[in-house]
Amino acid sequence: MQTARASLPRAAAAHAVLLAYTLIALFPVFVIVINAFKERRAIFNSPLALPGPETFSTIGFETVMSQGNFLLYFQNSFIVTLVSLFCVLLFGAMAAFALSEYKFRGNLLMGLYLALGIMIPIRLGTVAILQLMVATGLVNTLTALILVYTAQGLPLAIFILSEFMRTVSDDLKNAGRVDGLSEYRIFFTLVLPLVRPAMATVAVFTMIPIWNDLWFPLILAPAESTKTVTLGAQVFIGQFVTNWNAVLAALTLAIIPVLVLYLIFSRQLIRGITAGAVK
Repeated sequence: MQTARASLPRAAAAHAVLLAYTLIALFPVFVIVINAFKERRAIFNSPLALPGPETFSTIGFETVMSQGNFLLYFQNSFIVTLVSLFCVLLFGAMAAFALSEYKFRGNLLMGLYLALGIMIPIRLGTVAILQLMVATGLVNTLTALILVYTAQGLPLAIFILSEFMRTVSDDLKNAGRVDGLSEYRIFFTLVLPLVRPAMATVAVFTMIPIWNDLWFPLILAPAESTKTVTLGAQVFIGQFVTNWNAVLAALTLAIIPVLVLYLIFSRQLIRGITAGAVK
C-alpha cells in the first residue's frame, strides 16, 4: 500500500515533465500557425499574440495558392515520402530478418557495414550521387529522391528491427517450418506482426526528415514538375525581400500532412504495444 502511494507522486511528476516537453516541442509550431493568419506588420510587432480583428489576414494563403503549383508540390512530397517509407520498411525488415535469423560467415561484418550509414551522413556523397543520377538519367525525377531516401533510411531501420527480431521466439518460427511454411510466409505472417511497434517507430523517425528535406530536392530534382513542398516554399524567400506571410502559410500547410501521418503511425505503435502486452 505504501509502495502504491509512493508511486503516485512519481507518476504525477512524470506526467508533468511529459506535458512540459510536449508544450516546448509544440510552441514553435504554434507560433508559425498563429502568424500565418496575421498581417505582415503584426508578425513583427507582436509575434506571440493571437490574430485579432485588426491583424487577421489570409493574404499568405492566397499568395501560396496563386503563385506556384503547390498542389503538385504536395503531391510530389506525398509520393516520395510514402514510397520511400514503404521501401525502407520492407527492405529493412527483410535485411534485419536475414541478419538475425541466419548465421553465416560475415554476418557480423555485414551488420556493422550496414550500421555505418547511421554514423556517416549520406550528404557527404552528394557529388557522387549526383554523378550517378546524371549517368542513369534520373535527374529531375522522383525516382532519384526515392532511391536516395531509401538508402538514407535503411541503416537505422535495419539496426532497430534486427534487435527486435532477435527477441521473436525460435519455437514459433520452427513450428511454422514444421507446418510447411516457407521462409517468406514465416517472415510476413509470423515475424512482421510481432515487430509492428518497431516498424511504426522506424516509420515515425524516417518520414519527418524525408518530408522536411531541402538538400536533395534542390540538388537532384529542382525542376518545376518535381519540386517538393519544402523546395517550393523557397520561392517566397528572396535575397533582399522575403514574403513572410507566404512562407508561414506554406509551412502551416506543410505541417498538416506530417501531423496526419504521425498520428496514424502513433496509433499503430500504441496498438501494437498494447496487443503485445495483453498476449
